[in-house]
Amino acid sequence: MQKINTVISKKNDLKLKQAYMDACSNPKFKEYVDSINLKDDILGKYTSQLEDVLKEHEHCLSCPSLKDCKNSVRGHFLEAIVEESGLNFAYLPCHYQQRQEKITAHLKNMTCYDLPDDIKKASLKEIYKDDKKRLPIIKYFKTFMDAYLNHEKPKGIYLYGSFGSGKTYLIAALFNELAHKGIASALIYYPEFLRGLKASFGSNYEERYQYIKTVPVLLLDDIGAENVTAWSRDEILGPLLQYRMEEHLPTFFTSNLTLEELETNLSITSNGVDKIKAKRIVERIKQLSIPMALISKNRRN
Repeated sequence: MQKINTVISKKNDLKLKQAYMDACSNPKFKEYVDSINLKDDILGKYTSQLEDVLKEHEHCLSCPSLKDCKNSVRGHFLEAIVEESGLNFAYLPCHYQQRQEKITAHLKNMTCYDLPDDIKKASLKEIYKDDKKRLPIIKYFKTFMDAYLNHEKPKGIYLYGSFGSGKTYLIAALFNELAHKGIASALIYYPEFLRGLKASFGSNYEERYQYIKTVPVLLLDDIGAENVTAWSRDEILGPLLQYRMEEHLPTFFTSNLTLEELETNLSITSNGVDKIKAKRIVERIKQLSIPMALISKNRRN
């Protein structure tokens, strides 16, 4: 049995050697393996992988963009790495992928709940400045950023106004700038977040709620559009705002309602009318933010 195994092993070695010699008849392959500081008897064990490496390197030489990548793993190329035991192979990011990762690295600092991820790409440079009503908001953004980066405790904005005027985009553009500075934020579509939070009882409810309570910068988007219940107002929104107020955590809001209209909206639940609790909520919002209006044309059309 040992003799048979020895014979099989020798035959396999001969096949590997022959495959390596055949591959070396390709001048490009020969030039590549010559650049690796290993003996041929070791390199011969990896002929197939080395051919793949060469093929992917050649793809990269003529690749015009990330979307045109022909390699097995998009935006990466297979590379041979010399180790004490021989060769190892790993996929490394190409220069297009590295550039893309550098551009989007800051987006990891922005978390979206029930808002499209594209909102993370909102940019102050791309904000429509043809509407003078936006200028005071943009001006305050600079004031806010300067103060926040100076470790002061600036207020957020309660941005209210007409439907489709770009309120969410404006705040997201600010958060994008903060993300470039390494500041974490969360953008929450509030009505849907409440529904998801209620459905998460028994699973990750506490984790989700604690995150938005403690995230450094928060946007509650479209507040006032939710189905107001005593639970959502008194058990969720009230403690959330109280905590962020006590910890001086910047909090932003967007709404189609003025603060007066929001107070009326929050006072009415299926349990009846409670103006005092609604007033407390609005007072916390006033402590956390500066009311600013954006009455403008609908830019979604």
